[in-house]
Amino acid sequence: MASPPDTSKTIKLERYNSYLRRVNSTKLLNASSKLLFRATLLIALVLILFFTINYPPLSDHTHGHTSRFHTRNNFLSSAFYGSGVGGAAWEKQVRHSSTPRRPSGMSVLVTGAAGFVGSHCSLALKKRGDGVLGLDNFNDYYDPSLKRARQALLARHQVFIVDGDLNDAPLLSKLFDVVPFTHVLHLAAQAGVRYAMQNPQSYVRSNIAGFVSLLEVAKAANPQPAIVWASSSSVYGLNTQNPFSELHRTDQPASLYAATKKAGEEIAHTYNHIYGLSLTGLRFFTVYGPWGRPDMAYFFFTRDILHGKPIDVYQTQDEKEVARDFTYIDDVVKGCLGALDTAEKSTGSGGKKRGPAQLRVYNLGNTSPVPVGRLVSILESLLSVKAKRHMIKMPRNGDVPYTHANVSLAFRDFGYKPTTDLSTGLRKFVKWYVSYYGLQSRVKKESHEHPEESA
Repeated sequence: MASPPDTSKTIKLERYNSYLRRVNSTKLLNASSKLLFRATLLIALVLILFFTINYPPLSDHTHGHTSRFHTRNNFLSSAFYGSGVGGAAWEKQVRHSSTPRRPSGMSVLVTGAAGFVGSHCSLALKKRGDGVLGLDNFNDYYDPSLKRARQALLARHQVFIVDGDLNDAPLLSKLFDVVPFTHVLHLAAQAGVRYAMQNPQSYVRSNIAGFVSLLEVAKAANPQPAIVWASSSSVYGLNTQNPFSELHRTDQPASLYAATKKAGEEIAHTYNHIYGLSLTGLRFFTVYGPWGRPDMAYFFFTRDILHGKPIDVYQTQDEKEVARDFTYIDDVVKGCLGALDTAEKSTGSGGKKRGPAQLRVYNLGNTSPVPVGRLVSILESLLSVKAKRHMIKMPRNGDVPYTHANVSLAFRDFGYKPTTDLSTGLRKFVKWYVSYYGLQSRVKKESHEHPEESA
């Protein structure tokens, strides 16, 4: 009888091949897993980069005052509080800048501190011995280098500006954790009447959402600060009563900018009523002067006249002259400090109202409207250059033909009294302008005031 065939070698070979298949399968699976992990990581990084670049935070200014201009990502700034922010050295800077040097001095957070009015007020407060901490996002609504120059000026006077945004709530909370501010001077905003037709969302993000973000942090602070903030003469809109009084109607805004400022006044009323925040709104009338804003007529008229370019001078639809209550920066600063000095303490604590709180609104103007044509004539005289005037009808873009402030309420409550006429104020502006931009001065010889004294 034949013996059965020996299959042991075949079985061993099949086991070995099966083993090799399992090993190769495992290696392939491991390699695939690593490849998938790396691909996923790469895609995640690309998406993070994409959203960082294409989706800026919900704020712009500002000055503040806070948009498409500001490309820093909110998630990153919230996590790390900006570049170099949140550490021991940063906290030391914040505390040093905000500590008053005079008895009973205030500790003031100034939003929009690198802006025109914000930089002047910060310097004035610091010079009299108050503690000042600035906050600004340095957006590029106009040339950021001018804002950085103001920042450098303030730094020479020991005023530190935090590079941050109003809509960054964790950053605001961090600042209030580090410093028990007695006052907030809220000047950050998206400015400009005409630009609102191009980028309306920036006004909502800054002037409404940014203001609410600040109020939310302030209501929960202990102690709650008193808040003085910038409204605008634009809230008078289509009002035809003159001069403009705080008692006149402000429910007919002529521009989105004006509407956001009016909304701010209503929001201020709400937070005062519910949470006991002390709030004072200041309606500025066409502020001008050294270190001013390049988007303002007096500023770009000066630039264009010196460069031999034509300038558009507006007339009303019925060919009347457009006039503005031009208010010099030093007068506005005195008004801001007067409002701060007379602001009563907020009455809330722990986010709850404990009693009635102060709620005010004031005009800060010059009380003497001047036709824009007269402003051009003054600049022609100061620059010794004839302007190439192009007279055109005022476009229907939200501008109003005439402004005139009644300031009797501000005079009664904190002695506000403007003292600078347009000729004097423009002379100081022109001297700063030709010095700052290093131009060949053709200005008539007058005593030259150092830029720092006017800032």
